[in-house]
Amino acid sequence: MYLYYVLINILKARIFIVWYNKNMKEITLHKQWVVKAPIDDVFRIMTDFEKFPEYFPKVAESIQINKREGNYLEMEVIVKSFGKKFKVKMKTQILPEIGFISDNDSYQFGTSGHEEMLLSPHVKGTLIDYTYQVTIHKKWLRIIAVPLLRWYSMKYWEKAVIDQLKKILDKE
Repeated sequence: MYLYYVLINILKARIFIVWYNKNMKEITLHKQWVVKAPIDDVFRIMTDFEKFPEYFPKVAESIQINKREGNYLEMEVIVKSFGKKFKVKMKTQILPEIGFISDNDSYQFGTSGHEEMLLSPHVKGTLIDYTYQVTIHKKWLRIIAVPLLRWYSMKYWEKAVIDQLKKILDKE
């Protein structure tokens, strides 16, 4: 019990919060970053899904937009994660000047989730507030997926997306 208490406090101190229910079916990943750029610039890049494979090749191989109605998109995406490629269906709502929310289904990997990428002003530029609520449907996958998602995915996302975003913004 004491070890559990210590681990929770370490995670909170790193602003990397992970919750999971008793059967480890659901996990919520959350992290915030500050990018030294105006919200408009960050928003333009992070919601330009057609260019995601170009901007963020470590996480997106291809994106096909099947439906677009105003700010609502339905997409089929081939993502790169854990050294593999997976098909993901995304139903995404772009929130003008705020970010996006998306319900994602990776039937191939055995997960689904609700993703939010929200932007707000910060004294040093733009605060990116990212949350991903993941449901792991395959019981056998929970044994390995929980530790991988908990310790690896947000670090990888930071390196493959946030650091790349900063490089793109620096070039502009």
